[in-house]
Order: sequence, then C-alpha cells, then structure tokens
Amino acid sequence: MLYVRVLEPLLEALRERCASLPDRRVGMNSQYTMKDIGMAAFSVFFMQNESFLQHQKRIQDGKGLSNCQTLFDISKIPTENHIRQHLDGASPGHFDPIFSQAIRAFIAEDDIAAFRRLSGHVLIALDGTEYFQSYKVHCSNCSHRQRRNEEREYFHTFLGATLVAPGHKHVVPLPPEFITPQDGHDKQDCEPTAAKRWLSKHGQGYADLKPIYLGDDLYSKQPMCEAVIANGGKFIFVCKPDSHKTISEYLRGASISEHTELIRKGKKTYTHCYRWLCDLPLRDSPDALIVNWMQMDILDEKGKVTYRNSWITNLPIQRSNVVELAACGRTRWKIENETFNVLKNHGYNMEHNFGHGKQTLSAVLVALNLLAFAFHTLCEFIEEAWRHARTRLHSRRMFFEQMRAATYYFVFPTWDKLMEGLFQPP
Repeated sequence: MLYVRVLEPLLEALRERCASLPDRRVGMNSQYTMKDIGMAAFSVFFMQNESFLQHQKRIQDGKGLSNCQTLFDISKIPTENHIRQHLDGASPGHFDPIFSQAIRAFIAEDDIAAFRRLSGHVLIALDGTEYFQSYKVHCSNCSHRQRRNEEREYFHTFLGATLVAPGHKHVVPLPPEFITPQDGHDKQDCEPTAAKRWLSKHGQGYADLKPIYLGDDLYSKQPMCEAVIANGGKFIFVCKPDSHKTISEYLRGASISEHTELIRKGKKTYTHCYRWLCDLPLRDSPDALIVNWMQMDILDEKGKVTYRNSWITNLPIQRSNVVELAACGRTRWKIENETFNVLKNHGYNMEHNFGHGKQTLSAVLVALNLLAFAFHTLCEFIEEAWRHARTRLHSRRMFFEQMRAATYYFVFPTWDKLMEGLFQPP
C-alpha cells in the first residue's frame, strides 16, 4: 500500500496559518472562519482550476463539498466574493513560514541531495516577473509606467526565488518578495531593491543550505553582492561587458586561463570554450569588492559562436571546477522557463485575474498559488503514491484533470484514497 505521508502535515500547517490570519470581517458576514477563507482560496490553485467561479460550480453542483471537508478541512465553503473581501489587506508574507516548512520536509527526506552542486551547495535563482497589467484596474500597491500613447499602465511584479539545479527538470519555489511602492521612498520599487529585502528577510534562514545565488546582470553590482555575502551566501551573477567597464579594462591584455572541451550532441560536435581570470575589482573605487570572472562560448562545427555568456562569482575558479561553475551560472534561466512559464502557461494561470482587490489581494493569491506549486513539486519527489499516479496518467494536465473529475463525482475520506483512485498499486 502506498501512503501520502508529507502532504497532510503541510496542509495542516497551512490550515493553522490560515486560521491565524487577521480577522478582517468587521461589518461582513461572519459565518466563515479565516481558515475556511484561506484554504478555499488555496484549494483553487492546488486543484488547478481556471477560475473561482468554475471552482465554485464544481464544489456546489457535485460532491466537492464533502471533498473540501475531507481533503482540505474546509467547514463551510465561502463564496468567491467573501474570499476576496476577507483576504484583501492580509500580508502575503503571512505564508512565508509554510515555504520554509516545505523545504525542511524536503531536507528531512534527503531529496534535496538531488539539488546539491559544487561540493554541497544549492542554487537559488532570483528574478522578477509581472503577473498583472491593466490601464483601468489598479490599487495602492500597483506600480505604473507611461506608455507611448501617454496612457498610464498599472502592473504588479514580484521577485521570485527558486531552488534550481543544472540537468534537473524540477524546481522548488521559495517565498516571493512583492515589488510595491515603499513607504518613505519617492522612487518606485525595483527588482534589485526587492532582492535585498528578500535576503534580509530570508537569507539567514536558508544559509545552512550553503546557497549560491544566481541572477542576471541587474544583480552583479556591489551592493547586491555584499548583501549576499552578509547573509552567508555565494553568488554567480551574469556580468555583461558593457555594464562592467572596470572589469572589461582589466581583461584587456591580461593573461587569461582557458579550457576547451568537445561535446558530442547527436551527430554534431560542439566546442565549449571556458576563460577565467581571478581577483578583479568589481568597480572603480577603493572599496571595490574583489571577484572572479569567467566566460563560456559554445562554437558549432564551423566555428560560429552559438552561445556566449560571462559571470562574476565569489567562488574560486580553477580548471577542475570551471565547467560546473558555468553550468550552474547557466541554470539561472530555469526560474524563467520552469517556474514563471509553468505558473503562467501550464495550469496555475498566474496571470489570470483571480481578484485584484484594493490593497493586497492579488499578492496574497499569488503567494497561495506559489505554495500550491511548491506542494506539487514536493509530492512529485516525496509522495510515492502521487508519483505513481502521475506516471500512470503521463502528463501534468491529465493528472489534474483526472483529480478534478474524481473529486467531482466521488467523495474521498483521505488523500490516500484519492491517490488509490488515480492509481491502483500492484
């Protein structure tokens, strides 16, 4: 018999977290508890429904009410309007501890070993993404920009942090940091500032993972690098020559170490060229941080460069590790392709407006959506019953379609019974 072991404790922790949400029901119908409100919103994302309305119809027209009680411990199903009204104004950071608890479950099962690189480090990619744009709908937490037609466009952005690894198809999201107008600041919030806030809030908490932070050229500036170091981390940040003139000047005429490998892919052979130079000042100032620089080129059989990128790092670079260092640096793209792309285009519908609200609603819903993604990823690693059901049903889309259909027609007393319904063990 295959059992679901880790999902239920995580859901219980989330239920407790939802129950501790500040009660914002003054003057509202108080028939729903905050636990019911929070878990009802989370269940939409966990079951990968496209909208609150569709989810409401399923749970009201079918047997879903009982499944919400047995699987999510929702005592009374709130309406979509009640969910939106009750969650607007809550802090999205209220759910940050559940991300940490999910990672600790991952560590306890030793599945995080699959993400270890460079002698025990884990890679955390940082990047920002938009999840809402409108010319009309906006709130006090919206950023804005002026378009060419002189219309003001409002949008929401968050900084994502994701556990990644080269050659690994899975990623694990960590707590987001939302890019919003900050009190006492004249300028709009920006991605690097949000990244420094993220490190201040979470860097020490993840320091025991020996993190190496990955980021694009926005991050390879001294204040960001110092923030990483201050929080016990290492970094491999993209370093574009045009934006790092001091480093470019040092590279001219310098004796640069090189390493070349021939890589066979199918019938074609590619040349991977690595170059590196250590102990360079990051900027032209007496207090400049000293960093190491590396570059990777990929050439096809005709000698044409098909890929080129360069990075700075505070890790030592040697012939014995330059290939793995470059592979880790290149892994930054996974936060765009395997996190943001999945969230927007493969079932989580992150850009769909589940509710904007007047204060924090959209951010709270994004946080719950990211938690659903984190729970799903952990289930793929840890829950054998879940993994067997996913294997039997082949694709992510088919798996969730079958889960929604099963819970529409049948009541399952436990997650074990639901997984048995999706996959019958031999």
